[in-house]
Amino acid sequence: MTMNFDASPIVAIATPAGRGGVGIIRISGKNLSPLFKPLLGKETLTPRYATYLSFRDEDGNLIDQGLAIYFKAPHSYTGEDVLELHGHGGPVVMQMLLTRCLDVGDDIGLRAAEPGEFTRRAFLNDKLDLTQAEAVADLIDASTEAAARSASRSLSGVFSQSVRSLATRITDLRTLVEATLDFPEESIEFFQKTDASKQLAGIAGALTDLFKQAAQGALLREGLNVVLAGPPNVGKSSLLNALAGSDVAIVTPIPGTTRDKVTETIQVEGVPINLTDTAGIRATDEPSDEVERIGIERTWTELGRADLILHLLDADRGPTRVDEEVARDFPDGVPVIRVWNKIDLSGHKPGVDEMDGVVSVYLSSSEKTGIDLLRHELLRVAGWQPSGESLYLARERHLIALRNAHDHLESALHHAESEDPALDLFAEELRLMQEQLGHITGAVSTDDLLGMIFSRFCIGK
Repeated sequence: MTMNFDASPIVAIATPAGRGGVGIIRISGKNLSPLFKPLLGKETLTPRYATYLSFRDEDGNLIDQGLAIYFKAPHSYTGEDVLELHGHGGPVVMQMLLTRCLDVGDDIGLRAAEPGEFTRRAFLNDKLDLTQAEAVADLIDASTEAAARSASRSLSGVFSQSVRSLATRITDLRTLVEATLDFPEESIEFFQKTDASKQLAGIAGALTDLFKQAAQGALLREGLNVVLAGPPNVGKSSLLNALAGSDVAIVTPIPGTTRDKVTETIQVEGVPINLTDTAGIRATDEPSDEVERIGIERTWTELGRADLILHLLDADRGPTRVDEEVARDFPDGVPVIRVWNKIDLSGHKPGVDEMDGVVSVYLSSSEKTGIDLLRHELLRVAGWQPSGESLYLARERHLIALRNAHDHLESALHHAESEDPALDLFAEELRLMQEQLGHITGAVSTDDLLGMIFSRFCIGK
């Protein structure tokens, strides 16, 4: 794979900023042996063995004592020579050791690494494919145990193998097509002999299963953005606290306590749910102060970003004209759950019902009854399917590629089933479908895509 990048040796602090028991400096390059003597006082290091020694400055003064571990190419994380220096994790001593490495490595062009550059080199040297490289960052950033386990599966190559297996089935069909392209008069006979429609149907089933798994993984990675909306004093902040299990929002009997958004992330069956409490929405002709007006504007901004809206209503009072007006103004295409709060006052029982496509949940946030029903509905409406099978983490770009691949598959199927099938168009749709799958693993990629992906990594990884 040829990509434009600076192949100079690189160095970075690989452990998080701040104080810690251990700090690690990581160096990667095509030949690091010139660093051994001036940096470590040794001519050679035994690969993959930890050597205890002293790290000294140019005047021989002690900087720190620790371990040096050398990984000789290609048996390393990046596929290049890698040298790791394990010392004490104080920020000052780490910076002194990093400066010393840069000074010693000046003759071989050693420079500070950019974010994600070690993992980018692992990808470019075929140590990882693109989905595995992304899984490294996802594993570091995982906010739930389920997300961490799924990221580990992606890192192990489970997602990549599923994509490659599907691509292989397309390749097999393309091989038959390409062999027939020089004989267009045999197109109809080709489609009949190979039963291309049946083969495509099998590929379509595998693609659908792959998309479902990826969509579940994307939900684990990104979480669900849920916005609480409704009139003042309906119990939005109380519900946020009940779902979060702690007092993260101020609750008083005074209407309009919440003037700005309050966001809290919770877990429901391992799925991150990003809850946002917003300012109460009053009637458009009702007077309000400037601060409250700004808060309501921000409420509508948050609603525009929501994956799911919880429309809180007062079960004791019942629906009002303002409630109906607000509901009509919700963004199109965003699922809405009507949450009837204060059933401890209205006499309703906790429950869930659906009428005319509208889901309603009856609960009491103050009494904490019916909260589990709402948690279940959050996942159901989001499309979460609990499964004993472990998932792999996926990203939005993976879902886009899979959707595009499905569009090309539909076009190929149309050509295969038409009265006058066009073999060349059929072949082109298969090629485009396979190309979309290649975008996922990095078999087909661009410098811009790689730059965007790896720039979001932490430095030292």
